[in-house]
Amino acid sequence: MTTTTPQTPESGGADGGPARPARLIHNEVTTEIPVHLLFRDDPDPVDVPIRPAVVNRRQGTGEQPRLRRPAAPRTRPVARVDPDLVERPARVLPGAVGVLAGVAGAVGCAVTSWWSSGLPPQVVQTLGLPASAGGAAGPAQWAAYAGAGALGLLGFGGLARGRTGRAWVLDLFGRYRGTVRRTGLMWVNPLLLRRRVDVRLRHWRSEPVPAADRGGMALRVVVLVVWRVRDTARAVLTVEDHERYLRECVEAGLLRVPVEMPGGTRAGVEAAAEALTRLVAADAAPVGLEVFSVQPVRIEYAPELADAMHRRRIAALDAQHRASVLTSVVDSVEDTVSRLTMRGLVDLDAHERKVLVKDLTVAFCAGRGEREP
Repeated sequence: MTTTTPQTPESGGADGGPARPARLIHNEVTTEIPVHLLFRDDPDPVDVPIRPAVVNRRQGTGEQPRLRRPAAPRTRPVARVDPDLVERPARVLPGAVGVLAGVAGAVGCAVTSWWSSGLPPQVVQTLGLPASAGGAAGPAQWAAYAGAGALGLLGFGGLARGRTGRAWVLDLFGRYRGTVRRTGLMWVNPLLLRRRVDVRLRHWRSEPVPAADRGGMALRVVVLVVWRVRDTARAVLTVEDHERYLRECVEAGLLRVPVEMPGGTRAGVEAAAEALTRLVAADAAPVGLEVFSVQPVRIEYAPELADAMHRRRIAALDAQHRASVLTSVVDSVEDTVSRLTMRGLVDLDAHERKVLVKDLTVAFCAGRGEREP
């Protein structure tokens, strides 16, 4: 069975008989439908998913709708460091322990020298020591020398003096062993490699750094950065030079944050400083640096644009000055003509009034030009 389109008598076919009406849609297509589908009695109809409507589809063209995939959100990669590399206190001993060990080693070396008859007779007589019965130095004396010398070297070699605002990062064969922030005399294992770090609050005034304003104009900005080392382990072991890393973060931030042009509003400058501070602080945090503020202290045009912008600024000031002078002259002429007319001193028609205005304008302009340098 096929579906047919009803015919109307108003339209005739090629053989004079009734023909099918004109199609409303030019790309209409008639298809055959099986008979059993027309009278199918399905007790459990299957739910057919309904697709969402397509907006802005051109009707009657047969064009299939284009499905746009949602754009994936663009995320900026975040610097990742070893999560186990976190500052922790190192194990140190009081300085008195190192002093006692060093003195004990020195005394042991002296006693061993007396035992092996290594002390000069004059020293023995001066100290009132009895003559040694040990004879020449043997294996026992050399072992005592080695033990006492090692004790003295460990005792005196591990002494260190901590200062306020300074810290040591301890490293043993490439492995982080802790950070020392204590002050005063202490004893640290002399086998550990010590790296001194300044943990005080510091400020850095940069050189002119390339930047841009909201209009893309090239600028040179000098910024003042207030920062400190918060995590000494990450600052020393995750980057080669944390100070250089901070400088590069500031340069990268100035290229991403538009800076207010010279002579701009105070609110714009503060907003740019806050945005720059947040950006640099987020970039420097993974390496253990804490940034408190990044403030532009001097903003100037790039050298290749400085002369052109200077001439443009002078031209704008000159035009503003001329406009103010012209406004003042016009107000003076209007006031003079109005007073003369209102007091009845002169009776002018339109032509005479124009001539008077012209003469007064020339006179006032000439007078202002003579008074101004």
